[in-house]
This record gives sequence, structure tokens and C-alpha cells, in this order.
Amino acid sequence: MKNSLISTEELLSNLKIASLNVMQLETQKALQESNKLILLSDTGSGKTLAFLLPLIQSIDISKNNVTQALIMVPSRELALQIDAVLKQIRPGCKITCCYGGHKREIEENNLVQAPTIVIATAGRMADHLRRGNIKTDHIAFLVLDEFDKILELDFQEEMAYILSQLNAVSRKILTSATQSIDIPDYVEMADAHTLNFLSNEPKTPEKLLIKTISSPEIDKIDTLFKLLCSLKDTSSIVFCNHRDAVERTRQLLHDKGIYSVFYHGGMEQIDRETALCKFKNGTSNILITTDLASRGLDIPNIRSVIHYHIPHAEDAFTHRNGRTARMDASGSVYIIKAPDETLPDYITNNAEPFELSVDFELPQKPNWSTLFIAAGKKDKVNKIDIVGFLSQRGKLKKDDIGLIEVKDFSSFVAIRRSKIGAVLETVKNEKIKNKKVKMAIAK
Repeated sequence: MKNSLISTEELLSNLKIASLNVMQLETQKALQESNKLILLSDTGSGKTLAFLLPLIQSIDISKNNVTQALIMVPSRELALQIDAVLKQIRPGCKITCCYGGHKREIEENNLVQAPTIVIATAGRMADHLRRGNIKTDHIAFLVLDEFDKILELDFQEEMAYILSQLNAVSRKILTSATQSIDIPDYVEMADAHTLNFLSNEPKTPEKLLIKTISSPEIDKIDTLFKLLCSLKDTSSIVFCNHRDAVERTRQLLHDKGIYSVFYHGGMEQIDRETALCKFKNGTSNILITTDLASRGLDIPNIRSVIHYHIPHAEDAFTHRNGRTARMDASGSVYIIKAPDETLPDYITNNAEPFELSVDFELPQKPNWSTLFIAAGKKDKVNKIDIVGFLSQRGKLKKDDIGLIEVKDFSSFVAIRRSKIGAVLETVKNEKIKNKKVKMAIAK
């Protein structure tokens, strides 16, 4: 083996994990016997670590000035999630994320000194290759994460071009939580070894409960409202089939007194980041979204998935449900059915009717609010700086500060709702890292 960057023991210690699971161990073993692997495993089972460990251990530390590994993903959210896991692992090499929705020039600057690992979406990766920003001569390890999504028709032209440029690849891993598509010939996986850990059955009832709710009206908003009231302050995702339905649903709930955030692919990146941060940190317990949030988001403690619109396909249903009951946690799935709707077979076999209580009251407002700070990693600002600033200059106690997320050029901080107005007034003339930056309640 080459001089690896980090041992398995160090990796597990950094992630605070006691041991690898069976699927992750079998993946390591399979890659010792085959250079092409298709890994099929349920959502939330640990596929990211399954491919990251052999990827990291394949890196030759004597070649620290060339790109050696490429991870292709279907969305920026999944790219950022993998990037976060790698940073938690601390492998000791340069990692760069490339995805649409922010300035290409930022990535170009990061690519001047070649990163060892690149995580990329198809469109942005193809763009960098055409511009000569990424050299592929030493990329030996390739991962296509959620290949069922990244190899769909919308991406095939770009993916075919990208793979045609990767002449040095000697190991490939394709991962998915479904097996719903044929792999195109240009991916060259005909002789690949397959590990199938898919359960092929719904999760056990004690972990994932699937319930159907009948709406008396075609417009299901009143039923959704009553359901959210009955769930009180539990963390819930509401899935709609279209972007305009997401915003309409959010507004109708707002008019009824329920606070939520929304998230879809038509939003600006900063607005998407703000919505997810608010949902993660408890500023909002309800996220209304399209299927964009059904993949690539690893948000713990989501207790309920609500299908406001019935998904068009079984794999979409599977991925939506995978946002809850992750690993050993439990969760519930609710399907709201209008009078003129019939459930597809893959749902009716696994669901039980659920009756809403006639007594309900509005959920309490969350205890947290989100502070936006117009400074981030590129400004040399980190979580420790922010905690110190808010404690010393903002006069906040430790318990008044919640989850902190630091992006490239911005940061989001959960602050106890009762304190955020006062802290903004207190720090309005203060500097962070000797620089005056904009701070405001995140919109």
C-alpha cells in the first residue's frame, strides 16, 4: 500500500465512530479484489464513508501537487455534504468543491494549486475541464455518488465528456440507494463487481411508520395545517412536486400562523443556504421543498416526512422517506391523499390510515433565531472567532449560542430568539477580526 494520509483508526477517531459497519467493511474488501465496484445500499446506511475510506487510503502522499481523486455528484448540496465529512476526517490534503450557483472565479483561484481531491457537479466539472483548470493526468480514483441521478439523460452529454477525459482512472466506485437505471456503456462498468445491500423491503415498522391521511378537499392545505399542528415542534419536511407549489404552500401556512422555510432549485444559492441553516439550527422546524431535498442532505433528527404531493415514481418516494429514520433513529411518513387521488401499489402495501385529531393548536414558535454575518472562511473567520465575538462583545452566555455554520463568505449563527435583538444592538459598532462586517437577522 502507498503511504496513506490517515489510518483507519485515526479516521474513525476523528469522526467519533467506534467501528465500520458490515457494508463499509465489505466495500473495502471488494475493492481489494476488483477495481470497479457498484455499491447499492439504503439511504442513511453510510455509503459516503464506505467510498471515502478507500479513496483516502489510495492517495500517494508523495504526489501532493496533483489531483488524484474525483467525486462526481448530482447536486451542490451533496458536494458540500461530502466536503464537510472530509474536513471532519482531516485527511491532510487539499480538497476543492466545484459546483454551480456561485462565482467560477473562486474555484479557479482554488484550482491554481491542484487539490488532491475534487468534488464536483457535472456542469461545473465539464466547464473547468474545457477551460483547462483541472488536470486529469493523475486522477486514478473516481466516484460517481448517486449514479442513478447523475447518469440521467439531463447529465449524459456532460458526463460522457468528463469520463472521456479521465484516461488515468484505475479504480471506480458507483453508489446508489436504488437500482432503477441501466448504466450507459461509456461509463465502462460492464465487468464491475456489485455489492447489493438494499433491503428491498420497507423499513421495519418500529423504525419507519407510513401513514395515509385523507383530505376531504382537493386543496389539501387545511389537512396539512392540522397535521403540522398535531406534530407540534417536531422537525418535519414537507415535499411538493413543483417549485411554485412549494412557495404557495409556505405562504398559505404562513397566513395560518405556521412559520416555515422553503427550498428549491430555482432559488439563489445564498437563499438556499439560509433556508437549510434555519432548518438545521432550529429556527424553523418545518422545511417545505421539492425532491431537491430528497438527496444529498444529511440533517439529523428529522422526525417526519410529509408527502403533500404524492411522488411520481417509487424511487422518489424512497429517497424522500430516507430523510427520516436514518441509521438507528425512528421516524414517521405521512401521505396526504385528496378525494380524487389513488395511491400507487408501492405505497398501499406499506401504509396504514391515520386519523387527525379534531383538537389542535398552533405549534409554539421555535426558541432560536438565525444571525447572518457577512464574513466566512475566505475572510479567515471560524467558529471559535464567532463564539468569542458573541460572548465577549455581544455579552451572550454559552447557552444562548446554538449551531454555527461558516460558509466561504458568510456565516449563520443560531441565537436564542429572546436575545437576538439585544445582541444586534450591542455589536452594531463592533468589529470581528478587526473588520466591520454586516450582521442582521437572516431573512
